[in-house]
Amino acid sequence: MDEDFLAERFEEHRTHLLAVAYRMLGTGSEADDALQEAWLRLSRSDTDEIDNLGGWLTTVVARVCLNMLQSRKTRREEPLDELEPLPSADGPEQQAVLGDSIGLALLVVLDTLAPPERLSFVLHDMFAVPFDEIAPIVGKSPAAARQLASRARRRVQGARATVDRDRQREVVDAFLAASRSGEFERLLTLLDPDVVLRVDAAAMATGAVGALGAGAVAETFSGRAKAARLALIDGRAGAVWTVGGTPRVVFDFTVSDGRIVAIDLLADAETLGLMELEVQ
Repeated sequence: MDEDFLAERFEEHRTHLLAVAYRMLGTGSEADDALQEAWLRLSRSDTDEIDNLGGWLTTVVARVCLNMLQSRKTRREEPLDELEPLPSADGPEQQAVLGDSIGLALLVVLDTLAPPERLSFVLHDMFAVPFDEIAPIVGKSPAAARQLASRARRRVQGARATVDRDRQREVVDAFLAASRSGEFERLLTLLDPDVVLRVDAAAMATGAVGALGAGAVAETFSGRAKAARLALIDGRAGAVWTVGGTPRVVFDFTVSDGRIVAIDLLADAETLGLMELEVQ
């Protein structure tokens, strides 16, 4: 096959291969290295015997990445903000493919997995590669490859839950700080544009009123909530106002994608009595 034509075919698969390599390795530079090695192997191969170039390249990139993971002498201990960003890609469509379902937090979680677990999970759960194709890469049976992916999936789900709780706490803590200091613009950055503030009947009796939209909710809280304290509400970050050590009002936050989408002010004594509250 003509080398220029082969290069064109390789480029057709580059975005997909880069996404696989990045999820496997966690750094843009290593992902690029893996693709370079895959290209070298392709250029030295008899392409007439390759029926499915995309599948062949995915397998090669996976093997290269597995070797790179296994050759690392020590596992990285880098903080989130020091991990390399997504490798470069041309155009918004390619960037969207690379960015789909991946973030620095997930990369840190993936980095705790053993290389065969990581490969099995990434290929199957993120790219729908069948286990009978994954098995030869990791040197296991399809059933064993399935078990590796299942074990990795449980660890990822557990770590994601912890990350989500920690992120919610950060957002709620920042919201309370901005509220107390009257930082209106900062409040707006923490609120979803369509955020809703809801109050139950008991809270309404104290003069609290609901609001809809970031501007209205920010106005409601700006310079206020000075007596509210960060708390765990049934294990999730929220806030509580207490009098003499007794909870009077609970601020129940719903956070999605790093922004507050709903705040429920709950003052009904029976409702509060059913909650597990832990003031921080």
